[in-house]
Amino acid sequence: MTESHDQDPYAPIACARYSEYEIAILHRQKLHLRWHDANVHYDRVVLPLDLKTVNHEEFLVCRTATGETLTIRLDHIQRLEPA
Repeated sequence: MTESHDQDPYAPIACARYSEYEIAILHRQKLHLRWHDANVHYDRVVLPLDLKTVNHEEFLVCRTATGETLTIRLDHIQRLEPA
């Protein structure tokens, strides 16, 4: 899962949700996320590392328990809760 430059236009997320990601990064709080990418649905616990913007799309950079680094488009995340 990497930065997707797919055809669906980016839908900005709420500022409050963006702040939740920032706080989780600052506190090194693992998150349980559910998201989709190209018709595949994922459900994983991740450690958020950073937020970035590429081509007016916002992404969460995170690490899985196996050490894999993921870049998830924020508007593809369907559910977020502390792990």
